[in-house]
Amino acid sequence: MNSLTLNIPDNLNLDERETRRFLAAKLYESGKLSLGQAADLAGLSKVAFSEILADYDVSLVNYSPQEFVKDANRL
Repeated sequence: MNSLTLNIPDNLNLDERETRRFLAAKLYESGKLSLGQAADLAGLSKVAFSEILADYDVSLVNYSPQEFVKDANRL
């Protein structure tokens, strides 16, 4: 695993835990990480991570409308 150091402006009042969770949620939202990978990055279980996604305006269901239609057509 790679390591990254970020300099976060003091006025944002983000600690490391909050920053990791935010980054994990947004990488999950963009499809860069799976739910399990994002949960690991956030330092949480999959269930706990899925419960905090709404705090970052991220949906647990990470499907585009096209993917829903594609899956529905398979039935």
